[in-house]
Amino acid sequence: MTANPRRQWLIPTALILLTLVPMVAGSVRLAELSTGPEVTADNARYVADPLPVVLHIISACVYCVLGAFQFIPGPRSRGRRWHRYSGRLLVPTGILAAVTGVWMTLDYPSLPGDGLALLLVRLVVGSAMVAAIVLGLVAVRRRRFAEHRAWMIRAYAIGQGAGTQVFTHLPWAILVGEATGTPRLVFMIAGWLINAVFAEWIIRRRRRPAVSTHRPLVTLEAR
Repeated sequence: MTANPRRQWLIPTALILLTLVPMVAGSVRLAELSTGPEVTADNARYVADPLPVVLHIISACVYCVLGAFQFIPGPRSRGRRWHRYSGRLLVPTGILAAVTGVWMTLDYPSLPGDGLALLLVRLVVGSAMVAAIVLGLVAVRRRRFAEHRAWMIRAYAIGQGAGTQVFTHLPWAILVGEATGTPRLVFMIAGWLINAVFAEWIIRRRRRPAVSTHRPLVTLEAR
């Protein structure tokens, strides 16, 4: 990791920006639900049962924003307390975000055009996020820190799916309009898949041993 303080902030800043659109949308939804809105086709399922969506928005926002700061090497190199204390909040909020995502998938009526395939994908993704967090927690308790880091990166990549899906939907939304049916399924899967591939690249890059760019010193043996 680079010692340049400015460059250390590039990754967390990018991750927070990625979270920004879903976070703003979630904040608007929370504000709407808090005022007793007029029931429409768009919000009827949330108004009828607001608990899972409220818990999901709050936990997902905390998880994605706080999790971004785990990618800064500074706090962990100066001490482990920051990493441990923030982790104690990240684990429950991450699990809550995933569980409430599954809850909404099973409890809320599907949107028009959302079929069984998207429902199954959401169930698999939510379950995978919970499994990754649990495996990461088990690994750190066994002091397998490389495994812990890898599983937590995978879980965070899944949690950031909504941010990436903004960009996978954007070209279609501009050229055609709101995506439904098969295009929506493809764009949703693409968001999670892009994050998963990027997460694996980060994990393997960190495992790669550093290669020195300096020429080795030549030593003379005593004769």
